[in-house]
Amino acid sequence: MCACGNGYLRQASVPGGDVMDEATEFVRDVADGCTLSVKVHPGARKNGVGGVHAGAVKISLTTPPVDGRANEALIAFVAELLRIPRGRVSLVSGVTSRTKVLRIAGKSAAEVRAALSSIEIC
Repeated sequence: MCACGNGYLRQASVPGGDVMDEATEFVRDVADGCTLSVKVHPGARKNGVGGVHAGAVKISLTTPPVDGRANEALIAFVAELLRIPRGRVSLVSGVTSRTKVLRIAGKSAAEVRAALSSIEIC
């Protein structure tokens, strides 16, 4: 168990008193797969998933953001987490931004959500 909590995706309160499940926002179904919104922290001490923040999964990568190396490391890391080939993960938007959208071919949003919620989030 991680020191930051119970290891599950957290829920955030929104103005007006409603509770919004952020897990439904970061991954969406599209034709032949889904899209995954991520917020990347390149140059981190270790690779890992930091939870869901502002509708995106926070992913820390040790790779620095130089010459697209962090983008390649992100694709490799997500493919490994989901246990799929790298070729099924592609960058849709955010090439030079820390906020990115990945397309995951052949996996539904529910499958990706389940795979990410089963890992320990720190």
